[in-house]
Amino acid sequence: MALITLRRNLCHLSDFRINGALGALKNQPVHHVHEAVKGHLYPWFFCSLQPGPFRVRFHHACCKKFHSENGNDLHPVGEPVFPQVHDWDSFEQNLKNMDEQLFYRRLNNCTSPEEVLSFISTLQTLPDMMAAGALQRICEVGEKDGDERLPKEVIENPVFQALCVQFEQEPSNLSNTGLVTALQALTLLSVDPQSSLLLNLVAECQHRVKTGGLEIHSLCVLAESLLKLRGPGCATLDLIIYQLQGEKLEDFTSEDIVALYRILQACTEKVDQHQTFLNKINSFSLSIVYTLSPKSISQMLTALVVLDQTQALPLVIKLGKYVVRHIPHFTNKELGKVLEAFIYFGHHDRFFITALEQHVVSLCLTLDPEVVSKVMEYCSRKQILSKPILNAVAETFVCHSEKFSPSQISELIEPFGKLNYLPPNASALFRKLEDTLHTHFNSFPPKTLLKLLHSCSLIECHPVNFMGKIFSPYFLQKLQDVEIKLDEEGFVLPFTFHEDVHKRVALCIDGPKRFCLNSKHLLGKEAIKQRHLRLLGYQVVQTGIISLYDCIFKRDLGYNQKLHRDDREHAKSLGLHVNEEEQERPVGVLMSSVYGKRIHQPVEPLNLEHGRANHLKADFYRKNEIPSFKDPGFGYISPV
Repeated sequence: MALITLRRNLCHLSDFRINGALGALKNQPVHHVHEAVKGHLYPWFFCSLQPGPFRVRFHHACCKKFHSENGNDLHPVGEPVFPQVHDWDSFEQNLKNMDEQLFYRRLNNCTSPEEVLSFISTLQTLPDMMAAGALQRICEVGEKDGDERLPKEVIENPVFQALCVQFEQEPSNLSNTGLVTALQALTLLSVDPQSSLLLNLVAECQHRVKTGGLEIHSLCVLAESLLKLRGPGCATLDLIIYQLQGEKLEDFTSEDIVALYRILQACTEKVDQHQTFLNKINSFSLSIVYTLSPKSISQMLTALVVLDQTQALPLVIKLGKYVVRHIPHFTNKELGKVLEAFIYFGHHDRFFITALEQHVVSLCLTLDPEVVSKVMEYCSRKQILSKPILNAVAETFVCHSEKFSPSQISELIEPFGKLNYLPPNASALFRKLEDTLHTHFNSFPPKTLLKLLHSCSLIECHPVNFMGKIFSPYFLQKLQDVEIKLDEEGFVLPFTFHEDVHKRVALCIDGPKRFCLNSKHLLGKEAIKQRHLRLLGYQVVQTGIISLYDCIFKRDLGYNQKLHRDDREHAKSLGLHVNEEEQERPVGVLMSSVYGKRIHQPVEPLNLEHGRANHLKADFYRKNEIPSFKDPGFGYISPV
């Protein structure tokens, strides 16, 4: 295994490569050493920084003797102080006897690049895998305020420079793990893709891929790094996926399987080519679900959504069972992705709802607004009436309404109307909503605002100050499924008959889609329908599904579909839906004008033997000696 010697790396630069690392440091002024290193590192990390004076002083342990002999102060005020070492012999440490787990544990406890550099500066030699891990940790903790560039003082640190120089000049001496880990660490930063550091590492990786020298884990890490550097069109990426397809899935770790999902997720344009491979992964993943972390479960569900793996429902269901256990451990972003996947696949179970209720109620005031809106969207889309969730969300909005965007407010309020539920603090909730509308009225898109106000109307909580501006009663146009008019004696009157109407009956045909999923609680849309019909003077009659046929073939239950065939024209005038098989069947038709009256002669069934209307009209003209008004030509009939 290659070892990185920190005290000698600075001597690998061509500016001062002479026999004896210590002699090189002694014979060169300090500022010259820094300028030489700066010339190598600036093109990598400072491509987007303004040039400025480069003034830094070495305080690495290997330079202590050199600085002392030249009379330089080792510990000026305000600069980091590294552990003192009495002499070179006492500094010689060997990490072969160090527990690797202890090293990574100490490394993960470091919360800043300075702490990482201070820790590894006490070590003379470092295995390349550990050096790559240290570089990765520096990049992870070095990001500040979303900036992907490392701070300038970190880049100018001699220990950090020694690490980078070794990776640039001797990539062929690195182990597979050290090589791909170093490349992965550098992809976290805004490093120039054309820098010699990245080019050398990528070239060495490509060489090892072509020779088949990388194992499964290294291939997965390399593939994700190439995706970030060069995108899904990289030719080496196709070769990596081809090699991974040839491996046995039993040899993949759980992390490798999740990484494989992430890789294929980034190549959605080629999902059809990889579908057979995906089917194998989906089947195999059933056996490793129990080993996945919350983060891995969230990433796997996200990949299944992006890859449109609707046939992998057994995997989604099993992941859902373990989601229940991990709900308290998901981050806000991860929980949002899980809910998004469950909405996409239509997954739900009572254990998940119970766990979600406990989580939301316990953290209602601290949850991220995006997570709150996703939870409400899930309940709304699945028509799940969860009073603990709705009550907690209502309290959250009253206390922190300023955190929610217009779209999130709409997603938060709509389920109350759709599920026909008023929380205990309804007055405070809708008062806060009206205040928000008054303050940010222009921030709400028209469609979003209309849906929001419609949802309020479903539960009779009208923001009256805005009804005149926006609210449109378009949803009242299709309130009734069937209308029946009765006279004083209870006889049915024709639809076009408007006089002597004693009673109007509205028949509401309520199928399963009009109720909440987990109860017989009517949805808000259907409740307001019946409420408005009563206000208009109708007697509302509620009935279930009319025919088993419609239930089996999942006919749209929004309108009456089983009208008597002799009243089809009546149905069309109401805008109701008539089954296609009834439209095509040749049957006798009774007009609404004679509906309910005695028929003196039977109506012959309509069939193909009937002549055209023009022929019948012409025959009538001929028998009654009426001249034709048609001009000579097609269909012209001369009068008798």
